[in-house]
Amino acid sequence: MDSLQWLINLFTNNESVAHIAMLYAIVIATGVYLGKIKVFGISLGVTFVLFAGIVAGHIGFTAPTPILTFIQDFGLILFVFMIGLQVGPGFFESFGKAGIKLNGLASTAILLNILVMFACYYIFFDTSDKTTLPMMVGTLYGAVTNTPGLGAANEALTSVFGSNAPQIASAYACAYPLGVLGIIGAIILIRYICKVKFEEEEAELEAQANSNVAKKPHRMHLEVSNKYLEGKTLLQVHDFLNRDFVCSRILHEGHVSIPNRNTVFHVGDQLYIVCAESDYEAIVAFIGPVIEVNWEQQDQPLVSKRILVTNPKVNGKTLGGLHFSSVHGVNVTRVTRHGMDIFASASLPLQVGDRIMVVGPEDAVDRVANYMGNSIKRLDAPNIATIFVGIFVGIIFGSIPFIPGMPLMKLGIAGGPLIIAILIGRYGYKVKLVTYTTTSANMMLREIGLVLFLASVGIKAGANFVDTVMEGDGLLYVLTGFLITIIPILIVGPIARLRFKFNYFTIAGMIAGTYTDPPALAYSNSICSKEAPAVGYSTVYPLSMFLRIFTAQIIVLFFCS
Repeated sequence: MDSLQWLINLFTNNESVAHIAMLYAIVIATGVYLGKIKVFGISLGVTFVLFAGIVAGHIGFTAPTPILTFIQDFGLILFVFMIGLQVGPGFFESFGKAGIKLNGLASTAILLNILVMFACYYIFFDTSDKTTLPMMVGTLYGAVTNTPGLGAANEALTSVFGSNAPQIASAYACAYPLGVLGIIGAIILIRYICKVKFEEEEAELEAQANSNVAKKPHRMHLEVSNKYLEGKTLLQVHDFLNRDFVCSRILHEGHVSIPNRNTVFHVGDQLYIVCAESDYEAIVAFIGPVIEVNWEQQDQPLVSKRILVTNPKVNGKTLGGLHFSSVHGVNVTRVTRHGMDIFASASLPLQVGDRIMVVGPEDAVDRVANYMGNSIKRLDAPNIATIFVGIFVGIIFGSIPFIPGMPLMKLGIAGGPLIIAILIGRYGYKVKLVTYTTTSANMMLREIGLVLFLASVGIKAGANFVDTVMEGDGLLYVLTGFLITIIPILIVGPIARLRFKFNYFTIAGMIAGTYTDPPALAYSNSICSKEAPAVGYSTVYPLSMFLRIFTAQIIVLFFCS
């Protein structure tokens, strides 16, 4: 028996580091494997880690609460930060087009959550009991899976009731599991209500990406036929036309060369032009017709080469500021970023991880390649410093109260890092932060953060979950929580689809962000190969988090006092 004592201690000694590590390993592995099982073609994926954690907590396989809380919060920070870093480069463009509508829909859903809560309170409960409404507030925040809102409500209740404040966390625990399932279930139900086909939604997202003609490069061969251009330099033509374009080659009197700003145009010259697709018609009308050109005649061999930007010193510098034509004797015709071709305008800042198409003499192109870095090995090394600098700044930002005198009015440890990650992803190059992370590295860190968060929440909720549900009004809290969860989604979701014509995957991300629910986002990401769910989530998350926390305090201070 003594020989097995080490094994017994491993499972029973909650303070042991080995026990805690084993707890998370078992819960996460079990949840991930069970999450792959499909029922009616639907699987919950890593979301099942939450329920594996509840079972572990219920049978007493747990860890000290402070450790569970730390791992939960750290996992959430890591998860939302990596999301923000990924969507940051395209976040503001997306917000400008559809963000106001998405945030309006999210705000409507939050208001409906509160209205349904009050309706359930007056229909199902004894309103003469002063503790009932605070418990309904706990149910509300379990139903919308918003832990910071629960914390804000708890703080406000303490200021109202003092040490006798109702323990609303039990109502939160009752509503939370069905809240997670209800959000995902309602997202699935919207698919059938609106007769959505995933293939068509994916094709629509692809079409939207391809329709970004303002930045998409257009390549063409032109012959100079405008007599006004005779004797004019490339710079003069560029300034007069007031359109951004790159002339990468010119065929003059049988010889091909790389033009620069001082190259003189003559009628009959043949040009290789790259411009933004939205500008090509104006450029053709001004310079001359589109033709076929044989570029074989040239004074020296010209090559086209894709070069990978890996030199941190280049990060954030504009193409115009690097003087490719005048200094290096080459031209950059387009830039590939995150799998998309972008027109190489002079004002475009380069970022580590970009691929640039360079045209010029072979030796000059090789010199540019050396200067740009062009080393895939450099990108294999993760930029860990940028991640933790961002998390540090994000936690400080999330801890700043928005309204003086109301210390609970802040974005918290999730909202702060998310916003800072978005800003770093978009503008990090301006402060010399290298934000490039491979997709696989981003996904790995994101998934690790998510499963740590889900496992911790499940283990903590599992300890008293069954007793809470079966005693008193527990089952009624479960029912009302489920109604609070799904009714607003089933109202707002179809409106977003049928009235505003949003893509289904964007709607799924918007709903997950409105409910600040990482499991719903994980499900939405699992059914879509694009970034639409993550963009929808991040677009509404900051305002939704603020409104959840703000309304928690308003409800308690104005209705529970």
